[in-house]
This record gives sequence, C-alpha cells and structure tokens, in this order.
Amino acid sequence: GEEDTTWTASLAPVGEVTFESIPERVAVYDLLSADLAVAYGHADAITSIGFDAAVGGETLSAYYERLDGVGPVWDGIAQLNSGNTGVSVDAELLYEIDSDLHLIDPALVTSFDGWTRDDVAEIADAVGPWFGNSFSRRHGDPPAAWTDAYAYYTVWEVAERVAPVFRADAWYEALAAVYDEMLAAIEADLPPAEDRPTVAVTLLVDGTFYPTAANAPGYATAHVRPFGVVDAFAGEDVSFETTYGYEAMLAFDPDVILHPYGLASHYSVPDVRDRLAEHPIGSAITAVAEGRVYASGVPMQGPIVTLFQTEMTAKQLFPERFGEWPDYAGGPYPEIPADERLFDRERVAEVVRGDV
Repeated sequence: GEEDTTWTASLAPVGEVTFESIPERVAVYDLLSADLAVAYGHADAITSIGFDAAVGGETLSAYYERLDGVGPVWDGIAQLNSGNTGVSVDAELLYEIDSDLHLIDPALVTSFDGWTRDDVAEIADAVGPWFGNSFSRRHGDPPAAWTDAYAYYTVWEVAERVAPVFRADAWYEALAAVYDEMLAAIEADLPPAEDRPTVAVTLLVDGTFYPTAANAPGYATAHVRPFGVVDAFAGEDVSFETTYGYEAMLAFDPDVILHPYGLASHYSVPDVRDRLAEHPIGSAITAVAEGRVYASGVPMQGPIVTLFQTEMTAKQLFPERFGEWPDYAGGPYPEIPADERLFDRERVAEVVRGDV
C-alpha cells in the first residue's frame, strides 16, 4: 500500500509531533543530537551546534574516523551559543538558520537567559518544531514550567523515539542490536563485583577536581554504568557544584581515574597525568601511581558514540578481559586490532550509509 503522507514521533517534554516529510535542515545543540542525525544518515541536514562546531565536530569525527564512509563535514554550521561565560542564544539566529526541525530540548532553551515558553512556541510555529530531551543527561530538574511534561530516557530510548522523525526505525533497530550484542558479551565476562576496581570519573582543572557519580542515572554515564564498578565518590552528594582538592582525592584513592572530555576534545589527558604525577599528593593516588588515568568520553553521547565509549571503558577497566586500551595521546579514536574490537565497525558503517 501507499506510505502514509504524515507520521508522528513522540518525545517528552514536547510530546507528539507530526511530520509531513523528513527534515532537510536540522538544528542541534548538543553532541547527542548531532550523533543521532549522523547515525540515521542525515549528517548533511545539520545546520547548527551549540558551541564551537570545529571543536564539537572534531570530537565526533574522532569516533567516525573508524567507520568507513562516515565523515560529516562541519564547515558552515552555525554556532548557537555566543556567550563567553554563560549561555546566550539569539532567537533571530534560529530564524536566520531556518531549520525544518530543532532537535533541541525546548525546556533547556527556556533555561537560557531571555527565553520563555512563549518564545519557543513562536519559533515552533514560525520556523520548525522542537524535539529533544537534555535533562536526561543527569536526570536534572527542568525549569518548573516543564516539570509535569518531563520524562527521563536512556540513550537508546532517545534514539528509538527520534528514529521515526527520519523514518529510520530500521536504523535504530540495527544499531541497538550491535550494542545489545556487545553488552551481552561484556556482561558475560565481567569479574565478580568484589573484584572490580574503584573508579573516579572526574575532571581536573587548575588543581581542582570536578566529579561525576560513576553509577548515577542518565546518559552522561551510559559508558560507565554497565560495568557496575565501585564508585570512588559513593556516599557523596555529587552535583555540578561539587569540587574536591588533592587531599580529598587521596582520601577517596580510586584505582582508576576516567577523565571526561578526554578524546579529541577540551583536555589533554597526558598533561593531566603529568600534573598528577608531579604533585606531591596527587602522585600518591593509586590510579596515578599505577598508571591508570585514562582519557574518557563525552557525556552527550548518541548511539554511535556510546558504542565506542563503552568499548573504550571496557578496555580501560578490564584490560585482562577485553584487551589493552592503547596509549592515547590525542587525535582520533585509536585503531583497535580487528580481533580485539568489541563491536562490528563494518556493520555500524553499513547502517549509517543506509544498508539496514
């Protein structure tokens, strides 16, 4: 029979949105949304990103480098945030970009200075609808006006709900199958809980540690949580405002430190290692003394990035079971020998290219 001329997709907090055609111009704010557009074969539809497109594009491309034929071009993509110390997004820019879809959480946008629900409704009516969910990152509290409409999703639940937007249900199912196969193999080979390392997920910036709870809900830790490790910060009330000094980190004394944004992003983890090793207190931390400070991934991860970051974390935490993580000093995701890969790169590349 004939295909439906309209279809719907549903994602909190917006709810159900009707589409008459696959969006050809898609505004995104975070890397999760960009990764979704790429995963479903619509990288060329991306019109914007929240921060520096060159930096964000370089981070995503570090993973895509290992997928044959998957190489988005980030030139000419608008940067939505023009703020230096805060977030500043100009509504006029969204009119100028003129996207068919804003793959962006409107609740997030109304948390920016100068934005109201009326403003986002006006953009939806005059330019294109909103369709995104950002507070699932850490199960954070959305602005009060959105609380009743909000829901929290995993990476794969977001991916499943976004897939109909692009008529890409088969893409989602194929990618999810690759992930499920990898996760099942990992879970079958994990050591007993008592033999797993104590892990600290933390940034080190100017001598201050900024922690993330390794086992906290939300897609920010989707690449760490499946391993059921002992969280070095367990029992602490960790939030965006939490900071620790060297003495506190030595008291926590993790076996492994995972440094977020460490892969082709904002931080040089080799430099972090050097600073830790040269510090009289930092050098005594077990993870530092045993050479187990690793570049970890980005919290804003879509399905492709999650595949790579889960493999990466498996090798960093359990090299004796999943193969050694290479000594990473920057650039693309390191090349892993074919017999040591935890998921099928060729299959993922096929799916992105449309062979589902």
